[in-house]
Parts: sequence; structure tokens; C-alpha cells
Amino acid sequence: MGRAHRPRPRRLGEKLQLIRIRLGLTQSELIKQLGVKDEVLYPSSISLFERDGREPSLLVLLAYSKLSGWTINELVDDNVDL
Repeated sequence: MGRAHRPRPRRLGEKLQLIRIRLGLTQSELIKQLGVKDEVLYPSSISLFERDGREPSLLVLLAYSKLSGWTINELVDDNVDL
């Protein structure tokens, strides 16, 4: 039994990159600021998130939300601009 494909946010990577750039952080600095202890992140992980090569976990998405002040809904809703 395979997993059903679900719709993915098309602009999530763009928004995550925008957050990092607006905060003036490198990918390594962003990892420290996110402070996700239960998940190991590398600059290559951040790069994959920003290029839509991989979706961040909910814990990482929550950390982005807290860091940026934007809700998770605003991050994943393609109809909302940051």
C-alpha cells in the first residue's frame, strides 16, 4: 500500500528563504536561531527547504513561524504574501 500524494505548498521554499534573508542570516546562523533540538539540521537542509527539494518537519516549520512572527498558515498558504 503506497502513500497518497497530497498537495504541497508551491511557495513555501520562497517564503522560508525570504524569512532568512529579511533576518540577515546565513543558513548556518538560521539553524542556530531556529533552535530545533529534536532534529539535526545542516545548511544543506535549509537549502533543500528553500529550493522546494524537501519540506521541513512540523517542528522546524513551527520554529520558522516563531522566529519570523508569521503563522504556519501564512507560511503554507500560497495565496498569502509575506
